[in-house]
Amino acid sequence: MTTTAAPDGAGYARFAFRVRVSSTTLAKLLGEWDRCRWLWNECAARSKKAHVEDEKCGPARLDKMLTEARSHNTWLRDGSSVPQQQLVRDFGKSRAKALKDVKARLPVRQRAGMPSYKKKHVADPTLNYTRRGFRIEGGRLRLAGGISLTVVWSRNFPADPSSVRIYRDRLGHWYASFVVPCEVQPLPETGAVIGIDWGVKETATTTSDAHDLPHTQHGRKAAAGLARYQRMMGRRKPAKGNPGSRGYRAAKKLTAKLHKKVARQRQDTGRKWAKSVVRDHDALAVEDFRPKFLAKSTMARKAADAAIGATKTALIAMARKHGRIVHLVHPAHTTTDCAQCGARTKHALPLSERTYTCTVCGATSPRDKNSAHVMLVRAGLNPAGADRVRADGPEVHSQREPGIPTL
Repeated sequence: MTTTAAPDGAGYARFAFRVRVSSTTLAKLLGEWDRCRWLWNECAARSKKAHVEDEKCGPARLDKMLTEARSHNTWLRDGSSVPQQQLVRDFGKSRAKALKDVKARLPVRQRAGMPSYKKKHVADPTLNYTRRGFRIEGGRLRLAGGISLTVVWSRNFPADPSSVRIYRDRLGHWYASFVVPCEVQPLPETGAVIGIDWGVKETATTTSDAHDLPHTQHGRKAAAGLARYQRMMGRRKPAKGNPGSRGYRAAKKLTAKLHKKVARQRQDTGRKWAKSVVRDHDALAVEDFRPKFLAKSTMARKAADAAIGATKTALIAMARKHGRIVHLVHPAHTTTDCAQCGARTKHALPLSERTYTCTVCGATSPRDKNSAHVMLVRAGLNPAGADRVRADGPEVHSQREPGIPTL
């Protein structure tokens, strides 16, 4: 379950359930997906043509295109209009974001790419339904278009769901992901704060030794099995244009299954750690670290295995769910600033140097621990540590620096 914030203080949570699909229902779902996929590719073609001819292709133009297509195409009209409308809107949002990044003149590696075509044997089916397109009746999920699904219910909803997404993963399993409004679940106040610094040697280094998150290396432990399955795929790979053999499909499924297992292990580790951090602290100073640039470095494999992005997302979602305060701190110069006196070194520290020594006050501490304390200083929290008490005793309160976003 993932949680996102709402403007009024409430939140929206996603509840995902496994779906049992019969052969008849599978044919109906794939038929709906074929229509949606054709519509997406038509939007991509119209958008590309409009870009070449310097025409507008906004949401209104796309909605008009959908109306015209349904009026002239019987096959498209046989499907439900709800998932088709949602797909057109999703396409419009993706295109608008890409155009916004281009207008902002962001570097190419930071831009959102323009929506591309969805190939039949590559893209996994995804159907979105709003409240008027589904209902739960007699324990079954009934979708617009006469589709009835058997859902494996594992928990109850705190409120009525507002939308549902039906999708299939790489293993061929179908899921129903509901969006449900939920209230904040406050936890008892502890009077403690914590600073969190992301890294590769340890996934998260905090100002509290009890809450450090070591590198779990789930991907490294599964590397031998993954290499074995990939060799099986390589030996059985069909010639271009030919369908894969049964052995090739089996090896491909084993590879996808292992990938999914590792992803779930990383997700489970991140959620459990986030729960312990949020439970024991009232305010969090988190490094607003984006590990995307590490993908082009020599630490790419280890950084990906650390799953810093997924762990950070889980931490922010857990804090929002329980009403904790999160300060996102800009990562610039966090490794060169001193947490005690605020002085900054005149040279960048190499990664091999794991001990930080201030040239002004002489303070010495592990490099990542110093960075975690810098998070507290920049967030305006007590720079002394997680217990909010300095070594000399009195409690310190300071103002938060401007420009640091608070969730």
